[in-house]
Amino acid sequence: MSFPPYKSGYAPKIELKAKECIDAVLRPLNDHVTIKINGSLTSEDVFRTVVSMAVNRNSVHSVSTQYQDVACETSLRYHLKKLDMDELIKSNEKILLQELIETLKTGKSYEFAVDYTNDPYYGKKDSSNEKYVIGGQAKKSTNSFYSYVSLYIINKTERFTLSVLPVEKKKTKVEYLSHFIDLIKRLDFKIKILCLDREFCTIDVFKFLQSKQIPHIVPVIKKGERMKKLLKGNKARNEQYVMGNSKKNILLDIVIDVKYLKGKRGKKGRKNLGFVVFGVKWSPRKVSTVYRRRFAIESSYRMRNVVKPKTSSKNASIRYFYALISFLLKNVWLFLQKKHFTIVKRGPQVIDEDKFRFRMFVVLIEEWLKRKLKVRLMVECLR
Repeated sequence: MSFPPYKSGYAPKIELKAKECIDAVLRPLNDHVTIKINGSLTSEDVFRTVVSMAVNRNSVHSVSTQYQDVACETSLRYHLKKLDMDELIKSNEKILLQELIETLKTGKSYEFAVDYTNDPYYGKKDSSNEKYVIGGQAKKSTNSFYSYVSLYIINKTERFTLSVLPVEKKKTKVEYLSHFIDLIKRLDFKIKILCLDREFCTIDVFKFLQSKQIPHIVPVIKKGERMKKLLKGNKARNEQYVMGNSKKNILLDIVIDVKYLKGKRGKKGRKNLGFVVFGVKWSPRKVSTVYRRRFAIESSYRMRNVVKPKTSSKNASIRYFYALISFLLKNVWLFLQKKHFTIVKRGPQVIDEDKFRFRMFVVLIEEWLKRKLKVRLMVECLR
């Protein structure tokens, strides 16, 4: 065994290799997703193929024509149909958190966000998928979607997705919030603030969060003469607002921050930003600043769309599994970034994000899978 020559200040080179990246993705799938297979094909073979579909934006049909060492299209479809929706829902947090849970501290207060994301659907509805196909505003030439609601940490260096659930027609927003709050308690985290989108601006949601004493920020919906009048002014301020009618109502604290546009994006004048705030006594500027961090979840959705397998399947379990794969890839990248690219220095934790971009992470996994699955270098001709 040879040792490198001693040099003052010498430090061995540490390298992140593709094997560590792909292992961090496959381990949670092997541990928490069950696909019973008889024969030479294994569940890990299926997982490798689906991850390859994700990083290459392939479908089941195209991936089987691109690589040699993958199951045929018929076999892949047959085994993917064995995925159980209830099992995936039950284990989704374990899949997403397995690699990164040790980087999060129990008892610590985190800032959380909950939001919806929609995957366009162009097929038909029947008894097998009708409770998962959600109607909505037209987007990408359809108004039918498979929708997912996610819980997300929005702290600066810990922007992880903790849970993703498929949206069902008969389930209310309060049910999803209750599930997420129970998960936060099980993980022994504290809620510094919960940031929600305008979709959650309902009396039932506010009553539930207030009864549970959950600090939260929700932007107001600018509808009705009372609200429009409330959002006119020159100075930041606090107001109270009764939401609802004589039969069902709730008293809300409204925080209004005033921002002057100063010609940004060709706009001038001022803008009143109104938020329903509960459980914190922050200045209007701090409320709007903290809530702006919620938009990190939007960038998370954009990344996840980069590594989402293509499919036209109406099978809700398969689509949910693909969604979990895309969120898992983003989580693993953030975990590896934090593990290997945190700058050693005094003061707050800083990650050198330029050293390891998401695209680089995807390339490493893609190249490893190309070697493992063997890219086809010839095509059989008809004549």
